[in-house]
Amino acid sequence: MSSPYRFAGQTAVLTGAASGIGEHLAYGLAERGSDLVLVDIDEPRLKPVADRIRGSHPGITVTTVIADLADRSAVEGLGARILAEHPAIGLLINNAGIALGGRFDQVSVEQFETVMNVNFRAPMLLTHSLLPALSSGSHLVNVSSLFGLIAPPGQSAYSASKFALRGLSEALRAELAENGIGVTTVHPGGIRTRIAESALVGISVPESEIEPNRKLFAALLSYPADKAAALILRAVAKRQARLLISSSAKAPDILARLLPVGHARIVRALTTASASRSPAVTR
Repeated sequence: MSSPYRFAGQTAVLTGAASGIGEHLAYGLAERGSDLVLVDIDEPRLKPVADRIRGSHPGITVTTVIADLADRSAVEGLGARILAEHPAIGLLINNAGIALGGRFDQVSVEQFETVMNVNFRAPMLLTHSLLPALSSGSHLVNVSSLFGLIAPPGQSAYSASKFALRGLSEALRAELAENGIGVTTVHPGGIRTRIAESALVGISVPESEIEPNRKLFAALLSYPADKAAALILRAVAKRQARLLISSSAKAPDILARLLPVGHARIVRALTTASASRSPAVTR
């Protein structure tokens, strides 16, 4: 698509809006003049975000919706409500996501499904529900991950969900282009958000490994969330098809292209070395 996306006067639907990248996306969208439908499960964190936006931008409409995206009926109800209240949507950003640490044999099927439901099924259902509200000139953003490009050990559920979202996005990009709707797939690297502290832990992961692994994961999250949000909004404005954020996403992507099998060993070694140098990791 050649025409840039125009934010002002459009309605933007954003999931995972209470913190991290989503919070800063909400601020950026408000600054650009978009009316907002902000979705999150965390009402105590979402309300202050909405209040700040209303105070700073009294001319735009801000609607908040509390929804558990792991619950299929809740997502279907969310889609129906948004469609009824907003028959025309300019921008849909599927940003919400959760992580799960542990080898495949250490996580339960229920935990695996929860991650798939939030990270893949919810964006799929919400996009499907809201397609009638998206018209020529609208735009869709799906936030995948570095782990939608590579699949390290201990991230089977998260990687599966983010690879699935990447595949859906790429198919939709080709299909929706016929209707004048743009699609951007985002692959953030180590963004400084709450995902490490809020990550689920496999039920069979030894207690002694939980905190060290959480700290190692957190140590790799260094790129500022506000800068990541700004890059995403710039990519939307340009109708950019694919956005990799930070060198921690770009370098592994190049390695995976050059070494489809051998990159895993290299990435693992580099990740361990990077984390060991970080003051956020206690040894």
